[in-house]
Amino acid sequence: MHSSITTSRTRTRRTARAAAAALAGALALSLSACGGDDDGANEGGGGAQETATTVTLPKLNGETLEVAAVWTGPEQANFKKVLQEFEKRTGAKVTFVPAQDPIINFLGSKIAGGAPPDIAMLPQVGAVQQAVQKGWAKPVGPRAQEQLRKNYSPGWQDLGKVDGKQYGVYYKAANKSLIWYNAQVFENAGAAEPKTWEDLLTTAQTVYDSGVTPFSVGGADGWTLTDWFENVYLSQAGPEKYDQLAKHEIKWTDPSVTEALTTLAQIWGEADYVAGGADGALQTEFPASVTQTFTGGDQPKAGMVFEGDFVQVNIAETDAEVGTDAKVFAFPKVGDTEPVVSGGDAAVILKDSEAAQALATFLASPDAATIQAKLGGYLSPNKNVDPSAYPNAVQQEMAKALVAAGDDFRFDMSDQAPQAFGGTPGKGEWKALQDFLKNPEDIKGTQEQLEADAAAAYGD
Repeated sequence: MHSSITTSRTRTRRTARAAAAALAGALALSLSACGGDDDGANEGGGGAQETATTVTLPKLNGETLEVAAVWTGPEQANFKKVLQEFEKRTGAKVTFVPAQDPIINFLGSKIAGGAPPDIAMLPQVGAVQQAVQKGWAKPVGPRAQEQLRKNYSPGWQDLGKVDGKQYGVYYKAANKSLIWYNAQVFENAGAAEPKTWEDLLTTAQTVYDSGVTPFSVGGADGWTLTDWFENVYLSQAGPEKYDQLAKHEIKWTDPSVTEALTTLAQIWGEADYVAGGADGALQTEFPASVTQTFTGGDQPKAGMVFEGDFVQVNIAETDAEVGTDAKVFAFPKVGDTEPVVSGGDAAVILKDSEAAQALATFLASPDAATIQAKLGGYLSPNKNVDPSAYPNAVQQEMAKALVAAGDDFRFDMSDQAPQAFGGTPGKGEWKALQDFLKNPEDIKGTQEQLEADAAAAYGD
């Protein structure tokens, strides 16, 4: 069974070239110009942030809401400040409920127990679809839809639709086509920012020759490995093939997948290129993969770490400053296409009420996004968030590029898949790529496992 998400979403994935060009231009700016004025993610302050008022909210004194999300650490703390502003404006009381991956399973247990949260922040398109298919999700009302029409490109609206109805409000976006590096390591090694995959391999060898392991990989979290694959695949196989594989219109045994895994093995298969080797990477969770790249002085555990703009939240837990100690370049071109892979989290109402609809409306407004933008480590697809709200020049340029790209991007492939394949720890794509990281010589076996898991999840 293929996705039943409205076919208007196809325009969202039509071409990645415009987005790639916008991002390339954004990252071409001198990151040293960012200075150390802000660390890129600020946990300071206990209360809600001052923000402009562009949307009127009802008085909800005495109402209570629960919002579930998988966010932890600074990301959770910053989102709670957004919820505090909603409380201040409406008089409602909002409780954040920490969820576990896969969030659909977590929500299923809550619903079975008769205690679902009012709103869930769903990190996969497939999860939004499943919530609708299971009868859990409630459509957002006219006021939230009005905010979406005013503030979002059609593509971002469409990502939250199922069978033509609006269920999701995409509150958070991610640019997942970035590699962050320790500037001191690069300077000591005489390494340059790469533009192509071959350049990346050269840079990795240069860093290795200087005495530092080139890459930190958070392999304990399988989603980081799917992001690696998607960037290589999109660039090498091209947007059309990417779309076909995302919808399982071609099999994972396709030669294009063979080529992408062979390319990935050029890094994953070099034990000295990955901090701790494969075994160490598979025990390293994503936050640690970032912090170990920016701690340890001249001898960090690695010189580079691949992941999205949200890496800044974890860099802020170290003494490194974005733009000076921690710099970034676009994921290098592997083939003809510069990859721009985006992800995002959508607010979905599970218990319909005036208060839940009001919160969805608030999250669709620039007011909410501006609060979290100021705190760093966050990007909004909301085109009416002033770029100056972001705390440093790196993030301001990323935000401009995201909005300028409009609908010209590719959404994270695993997030489009049924959650059993693309979003479950220890299963499906996550597990198959973890096994591949451990044994990158077994390309054929990896493809066969991926295809068997995909066929079962898609029901074809």
